[in-house]
Amino acid sequence: MTQDKRTLNDLERELSLFARHYLSTRQARAGQRLDRSAYLLLTRLELSGSMSLGQLAEAFRLDISTINRQVGALLKQGFVERFPDPDGGMARRFRPTDEGLRQLAADRDRSREGVGTVVAEWPQDELATFVDLLTRFNIDIEGVEGNPWPRERDTHG
Repeated sequence: MTQDKRTLNDLERELSLFARHYLSTRQARAGQRLDRSAYLLLTRLELSGSMSLGQLAEAFRLDISTINRQVGALLKQGFVERFPDPDGGMARRFRPTDEGLRQLAADRDRSREGVGTVVAEWPQDELATFVDLLTRFNIDIEGVEGNPWPRERDTHG
């Protein structure tokens, strides 16, 4: 096995473990109300502003029925609201409610605390390097897929 192939093999394995660890600890974190799909949908709406079901389906690369079900759950919980599309027609758009944004912020704080526990002993420069490389990796994935994710200007804030 060549060094390049060995390195890619190691990267693939570590990314699989990363996903496993992150998702399992995030789901088990006490006090969080949002499931993974709700967290991601609210995050996207917070960053992008209001979106239609079609736009959300395209952004998440999911079929409309899946997005409709996920948004429906958020509507029932009072975390998003539906309103007529300002461009007219039958289309409806969705935006987070104040309660949805409060819950997202609370869950994000709990998630940040959990991640902070893991990296508590890391030197600040190593943590910053890790964030920069992970951001670059995600941006490159988005470039390959042609599906960029909106980001806040200060990704370290």
